[in-house]
Amino acid sequence: MNLSLLSRYAFFAFCVLFTLASLPFLGHEWLWPFTLLSGVLSLIGIGDLLQTRHAVRRNYPVLGNIRYLVEGIRPEIRQYLLEGDAEQLPFSRAQRSLVYSRAKNEGADKPFGTLSDVYQNGFEFISHSMRPAPLTDPCSFRVEIGGPQCSQPYSASLFNISAMSFGSLSANAIRALNEGAKLGEFYHDTGEGSISPYHREHGGDLVWELGSGYFGCRASDGRFDPERFAAQAASPQVKMIEIKLSQGAKPGHGGILPKHKVTEEIANTRGVPMGEDCISPSRHSAFSTPTELLQFIAQLRELSGGKPVGFKFCLGHPWEFMGIVKAMLETGILPDFIVVDGKEGGTGAAPLEFTDHLGVPLREGLLFVHNTLVGSNLRDKIKLGASGKIVSAFDIARVLAIGADWANSARGFMFAIGCIQSQSCHTNKCPTGVATQDPLRQRALVVEDKAQRVYNFHRNTLKALAEMLAAAGLDHPAQIDAKHLVQRMSATEIKLFAQQHVFLAPGELLSGQIAGEFYERMWRMARADSFEPAPA
Repeated sequence: MNLSLLSRYAFFAFCVLFTLASLPFLGHEWLWPFTLLSGVLSLIGIGDLLQTRHAVRRNYPVLGNIRYLVEGIRPEIRQYLLEGDAEQLPFSRAQRSLVYSRAKNEGADKPFGTLSDVYQNGFEFISHSMRPAPLTDPCSFRVEIGGPQCSQPYSASLFNISAMSFGSLSANAIRALNEGAKLGEFYHDTGEGSISPYHREHGGDLVWELGSGYFGCRASDGRFDPERFAAQAASPQVKMIEIKLSQGAKPGHGGILPKHKVTEEIANTRGVPMGEDCISPSRHSAFSTPTELLQFIAQLRELSGGKPVGFKFCLGHPWEFMGIVKAMLETGILPDFIVVDGKEGGTGAAPLEFTDHLGVPLREGLLFVHNTLVGSNLRDKIKLGASGKIVSAFDIARVLAIGADWANSARGFMFAIGCIQSQSCHTNKCPTGVATQDPLRQRALVVEDKAQRVYNFHRNTLKALAEMLAAAGLDHPAQIDAKHLVQRMSATEIKLFAQQHVFLAPGELLSGQIAGEFYERMWRMARADSFEPAPA
């Protein structure tokens, strides 16, 4: 027992004794640094003994602090010294390096062969053609968005900036993203934090995301204000309106901007008070049923002067989306587009349980939405976007093959403007100035330089996609489908995506002859008048 006590307090005791013993000899200048150091450590040790929050520090004065120091820098040690090239945390070093290279306009070619284990279960690839097609100009990779009820359709790029709000991102980050979007002629989704002055500064195309907080078109009671919406939506820079039903990383949770990040500027942009956490409710107040959602879409389309209106969501209960589709069939009101967000998507802050265990991953969610629209004869009238951990040309090809018309990326473009995946977005201490409202920190992000990198990343990624499609014998991204993608199932078996997944035939849900038991059961449960399932 005495030996244990001695070992725990030995270093602290040594510091105290050395400090006391050296005091009479302070005339020797060489001793001062050592006396000062031992004195500081002695004070730290006394503080450790007196504090009551940390048992380790009370039992191991001075030395116990090493534990908290190492724990504090553990993410950086792991990222820079221990992380493998393919270890995704949540993006691997290889993925980040690819974005950095393309953003800097450097070659992303690799020598000597693949580092991937092509015999590992889950390995994916595109099958190539014996007769490759001529290379297509990536500038032609555009999607016309706007159904029969839209009078101002929009020609969108195949690859765009996904929703990230001013407030979550810094002013300089928003400036760089929007200027890059302007240079590359692709769109910049505002996120639910409304349209800030920095979104407007360079004039890049905007998709205005409307969340449950109705920021930018919000009445004093937090409800939707039609007049304020119409005034904002009239801007020529706003090309489309996107209703956010849910977000992949935290579906059903709403949004949180901590009060220490709510500046006067953000408060004015969003129409919220300062000194309080800015919270988006978990549900909309403008509608409560599938039919009411479509009526809200029709209202926004009219108020915006006929611009494309759609919604973004992460798939949850399958019958709820099918209920929206049944409401489309009953009312005749159609969204112009739907963006499917996967649960693997990113966020500034969310409870761990939501991030890890809530929501449907992108592939399954996108395929279900695509199938439901095909099975109800609506797919040709509604365009589909996809977002969720998309940073490479292959990531884009993969979502196109299972039903998407275009892809969005948030964290990919964050890497392009300098994000190093420090995962400190919620602390207001982002080391690169991307996700902070600290003026000094965001000053480090040089807008002109980073805007060019945003443009480069977009252009080089679509160029790589064009090369992959040509190798597969395809002229345009619209031609890629599930028969071109392959996945390893075991050491001795590979399957085409077309073999792995169920694909409904046009009109199959309406015919009464539904091949898949799951789709048949979900269709029976779906209701146009309620998000609740129909009685069995």
